Amino acid sequence: MFITLYPSFMRYMGGTFKTMMPVYALVFVAESFVLAAYYYSWERMAAPALKWIHASIGIVANGLGAVLLLLANGWVAFMMSPAGVDEQGRYLGNVWHLMHSALWNPLNVHRFLADLMSGGAVVLAYASYRFLTSKSDEERAYYDWVGYVFLFVTVCALLPMPIAGYWLMRSVYAFRQTMGVTMMGGLLTWLFVVQALLIGVLFLGVNYYLWQSMGRIHGGERYQRYFKYLVWAMMACVVIWLTPHTLMMSSGEVKAMGGAQHPVIGNYGVMSAKNGAINVMICLTGLSYILYRRANRTLTVSWLTAGNSALAAVFVAGILNIVWLAVYGFYLPASIRVGLSSPQALTTFTVLFLGLLINRAMMRGATVHGPVAWGKISVRGMVALFGLAAAFTWVMGLMGYIRSSGRLSWHISEIMPDLSPWAFTPSLGFAAKMVTLNMVVFWATVLLLFWISNRDTKPVAINELESADDSVSMRAGSRQAQPS
Repeated sequence: MFITLYPSFMRYMGGTFKTMMPVYALVFVAESFVLAAYYYSWERMAAPALKWIHASIGIVANGLGAVLLLLANGWVAFMMSPAGVDEQGRYLGNVWHLMHSALWNPLNVHRFLADLMSGGAVVLAYASYRFLTSKSDEERAYYDWVGYVFLFVTVCALLPMPIAGYWLMRSVYAFRQTMGVTMMGGLLTWLFVVQALLIGVLFLGVNYYLWQSMGRIHGGERYQRYFKYLVWAMMACVVIWLTPHTLMMSSGEVKAMGGAQHPVIGNYGVMSAKNGAINVMICLTGLSYILYRRANRTLTVSWLTAGNSALAAVFVAGILNIVWLAVYGFYLPASIRVGLSSPQALTTFTVLFLGLLINRAMMRGATVHGPVAWGKISVRGMVALFGLAAAFTWVMGLMGYIRSSGRLSWHISEIMPDLSPWAFTPSLGFAAKMVTLNMVVFWATVLLLFWISNRDTKPVAINELESADDSVSMRAGSRQAQPS
């Protein structure tokens, strides 16, 4: 389709990256071969002696997939921030300079985390689907466990994602300030407001799921009352993150006001405040996880009071430092304010590391009230898990559109314009509808695959298996009792 619709663009990209195309094809074929070997050797390598070999094949498959990602990111980064070519776009002969553009490393981190989230989202949706359609308690327990494990994996990728996003946008500003202004202070600004809303939904959904997960834990009701306070604090952070720096106004309103900056609202919605809000939400999510880990345990360490005090001091001091940096950013120019994201991110990682480390030490020797009753989570919790999976892909589609549209009318920034007759910059409403349509089509396809894969694997209830075994035993006994 690209060769047919954009022949000049594809001819230029294919000629510029001609040394990388065979490498991409080779890695792609190798990835397909190793993935097939991993899939079809699952049963054959089930023996303990062969499991390490099978796991190694899986690691190789993931490594080749990461190489594919890096190569594709090189093309995307080149389209936004071309390097290794002259002003007319002629290749200068150094492949490393061609690949290592200004946005390559930020895109590598950002999209690597996004791929972890997208893969985890599909598993979350599958676990929710199988839990809600299961007929046996054993199967519901298994898919409840699968959903919890992969939510943990997905959240581990989600927590650093805002920081990776700020690194990417800071690199965009460093490369071309006009592109950064277009994305975060101009045409695409309000899509970032929508993105902030979706990220807020993700964090609220994760904490709601943890709250519902208390139902499968003996003694979890002790901590349930604290979650409402965490939700209120998170809602305050979402409101701060949603506050725009500029209002959506008509040309007449801008003229009447004398400029795009509102005399009151223009003082709010700066990057340091938004960055502070999301970092506080990350810290509160870490606190929710600590409460979940303590739910079915009674701590017995001798330094319990001191440990709780240290834990509270870490979170309070860290959140206060993040808030202070956010407020301090109001008194700095925009070029310096962007740099506050680094100390805020460092504070967040310090709070999470120390908090989880202290809590882990305090749980040693704790009295366990009982095992986790997998499968006892509420239906609301599993529906929320599926909603989280859909929201993950919604955010990825929206951010992919923002990143791509930052080039405006250029195929390759400042080198090759898009002169096709159907080229236009979509309105915000049109873009939102298209992103939503992509999300709906994607999940409709995925649900169809779930349904097809589940048609011939309907589980047999335990009592049915026991009845079948009893009937077989009775028939065998009656045959043995008959005379020959």
